[in-house]
Amino acid sequence: MSVNETHTANLARYPHLQALLDRVVRDGEQAGITAAVKIPNAAPSWLAAGKIALDTELPFGPETICRIASMTKPVTGLAALQLIEKGALGLDQPIAELLPDFKHMRVATGNGSETRPASRPITVRHLLTLTAGIPHVWQEGPAAELYRRNGLDCLGNFRLTPPHEGELPPPRTLEEFGTRIASLPLAADPGTQWDYGLALDVLGLVIQRASGQRFEDFLRTHLFEPLGMVDTAFYVPAEKLPRLATNYVRKNGALAVQDDRKASLFTTPPGVPSGGGGLVSTARDFARFCQMLLNEGELDGVRIAQPETLRLQRTNLIPDGIEHPEFVLDRADWGGGICIETPQSVRPGGLNVGAYGWTGGVGGTTFWVDPKARTWVVVMVQRQITGPEDTLIDEVRAAARKDLEP
Repeated sequence: MSVNETHTANLARYPHLQALLDRVVRDGEQAGITAAVKIPNAAPSWLAAGKIALDTELPFGPETICRIASMTKPVTGLAALQLIEKGALGLDQPIAELLPDFKHMRVATGNGSETRPASRPITVRHLLTLTAGIPHVWQEGPAAELYRRNGLDCLGNFRLTPPHEGELPPPRTLEEFGTRIASLPLAADPGTQWDYGLALDVLGLVIQRASGQRFEDFLRTHLFEPLGMVDTAFYVPAEKLPRLATNYVRKNGALAVQDDRKASLFTTPPGVPSGGGGLVSTARDFARFCQMLLNEGELDGVRIAQPETLRLQRTNLIPDGIEHPEFVLDRADWGGGICIETPQSVRPGGLNVGAYGWTGGVGGTTFWVDPKARTWVVVMVQRQITGPEDTLIDEVRAAARKDLEP
């Protein structure tokens, strides 16, 4: 079908979702956006609107390369669970058994000038569920401030905050990243608080040590190549740059360039591949990842994990009593690097209980898988989420819910 015929068909089958995509582009909220939708007994549908950048007429579509930011977390989580399945890692194994620098962790107290010993060791479970006490630079508290001073404000090639005088430069390797994290105090005792921090980035180093492969190579050989995710990586090679979208941020009611496709930070391999937020991908690639999740670990005859491993990933692994700090994307529970909707966390008008997924805030991307309904949805867009006023994800969920209701 032609582009116009496809658009007409999508308006007929997914009227609310396609109309939403059209509106956000028409109103200047997004340069371009694409969505993939899977329903039972049908091939995926591909919806799109707009362009890969405001300075081109190239359409935004399933092969557009996007920075998926924190949608990297479920990928890293599954990689760790693959190693748990093989016996190379334990869910409650202290990471100091693989990373000795983490053996004597301390916790920041008061204004951060004093510390005390951590009450327990950091485990793989703590990293998977963001309960390791490892913060991020943009959070409040003395530990986060120390992270910023020590150059720990990057997601791969992407810097989260402007550099300040006196800061250390970013670490050059994943090993150096881990050593630097281990030398700093935690924000809280492991297993006592949910912090949207760098835990999944540290998990990348654990995977590297446990597997004997570089983290990026492990993902490539155990996930991306078996699944046919041909455009998913930590950078965009030269031959693929024409498909890279520009990333924007909304300023003063207009779209401002955050990472230009023609001079992107993602054109070279990062020294520190970010397991928490460093991947680029396409809707086509991530749709294959979602279909594998829905298929309990198998795609096109290739099995990358056993069904029980996939069930573990979407099981709430956070113990009772964990404090959840206020966070713009909070109000859900966590499994293996992934957000899951439970009876206690599900929001009115949101996803069904048992659905799981996550969002890439730096690029605005999102996905979810609903095992009960046998559906999944992937949305790729390139505009940073800056706060609760960015309602696109909620709007997408509401529109998809209307279109997918029997």
